[in-house]
Amino acid sequence: MTLPRSSRKAARPPYRGRAVPRPRSTAATLSTGADGSADPAAAGTVRKTVLPGGLRVLTETLPSVRSATFGIWAHVGSRDETPALGGATHYLEHLLFKGTRTRSALDISAPIDAVGGEMNAFTAKEYTCYYARVLDTDLPLAIDIVCDMLTGSVIRAEDVEAERGVVLEEIAMTEDDPGDCVHDLFARTMLGDTPLGRPVLGTVETVTGLTRDRVARFYQRHYTPTRLVVAAAGNVDHDDVVRRVAAAFDRAGALAATDTAPHGPRAGSRTLRTAGRFELQERRTEQTHLVLGAPGVGRHDERRWALSVLSAALGGGMSSRLFQEVREKRGLAYSVYSYTSGFADCGLFGVYAGCRPAQAADVLKLCREELAQVAAHGLADDEVARAVGQLCGSLVLGLEDTGALMHRLGKSELCWGEQMSVDDILARIRAVTPDDVREVAAAVLSRRPSLSVIGPVTDRQASALREAVA
Repeated sequence: MTLPRSSRKAARPPYRGRAVPRPRSTAATLSTGADGSADPAAAGTVRKTVLPGGLRVLTETLPSVRSATFGIWAHVGSRDETPALGGATHYLEHLLFKGTRTRSALDISAPIDAVGGEMNAFTAKEYTCYYARVLDTDLPLAIDIVCDMLTGSVIRAEDVEAERGVVLEEIAMTEDDPGDCVHDLFARTMLGDTPLGRPVLGTVETVTGLTRDRVARFYQRHYTPTRLVVAAAGNVDHDDVVRRVAAAFDRAGALAATDTAPHGPRAGSRTLRTAGRFELQERRTEQTHLVLGAPGVGRHDERRWALSVLSAALGGGMSSRLFQEVREKRGLAYSVYSYTSGFADCGLFGVYAGCRPAQAADVLKLCREELAQVAAHGLADDEVARAVGQLCGSLVLGLEDTGALMHRLGKSELCWGEQMSVDDILARIRAVTPDDVREVAAAVLSRRPSLSVIGPVTDRQASALREAVA
């Protein structure tokens, strides 16, 4: 979802009107002062404070930049929906931009537009995030508005009806992009009719059936301080962010007078045993879009580091095996890549390719051969080294943006309950050996893969594709 901006309000003193306990604060020492102790003002320092009511506030300070990104993460995603509530999380994401007790939709958007900022939100299967990126001097504005959206939404019946059309248009827009839809189809192929297997947006039927009362109850149940994480990165002062967030939540009556433990990361032990499944959606498109894949590993699995290296070497760049074999040498596809998806209790590994319908069988055959080769023999040492270097470089380069830093802060706290420094992450990636990659390749790629296809496939082509994963 791409949306507008916000409104400027004078920040009130924290905890006005009610006595509440002092917040608990910690500092993750990613940089230190001259005496070796944590320097709260040092670039790269991550600090965390837990406010009364279990609200977590994390910041990463970079005094050298002129921008700041402020976000609030909610511990709710589409996997928390029942079948009747399909798409409610994403629908609610839209509705929080429609107005609060003190602001209209225009009052939310216009002030941030007026300072050249950007405001947006996104819904995933296990979390939702709302954020604003502004100049550092406009951070109080961003904090005030985003906090108001999360705590003061009124979810009016007329807004629910008006936004229903917008969400249905978003579903239609997604349906017009088969290269996107095939990933939803692959999730359904692998995970079935389960919350993780259903699309984040919901369906036309489920969105049409959502009522104002259902969405409002969903909001009240899932948007409590214990289930929220506040993250800010850029030229920010931690104590100032904490004061402003506390004031905003206190005005809404969202801070409790006693300590409450934050909601912990998701856990579970779901095991996927799907193999050899084939799903086809016939469409009159210029290309056939396919995803070939198998169960991967969950985000708490220590093998995730090796699987990331494996995916990078297989289809993560122009020098990867799949890119070289399918595109460079044979010209059979423009886009071909591999990817991993890690959830709390399971994961997916997939290979995507988009090609002319007549080439689909050849592309699939090449992909299967490469996966089988790596499953049996692993990767050469130089391939592993190149993939490790690619992951390390892209990680560091990607974090040169305050939005990416905010994303890392919020997601890490919500999904793992801790912060790993960039150096720690780089060390884990660099510690991956060819033997580690060989082991995870044998575990993930040796099983018969499943296949999801969207395109103008004839009966003969469908039989050939089905046989390829039989």
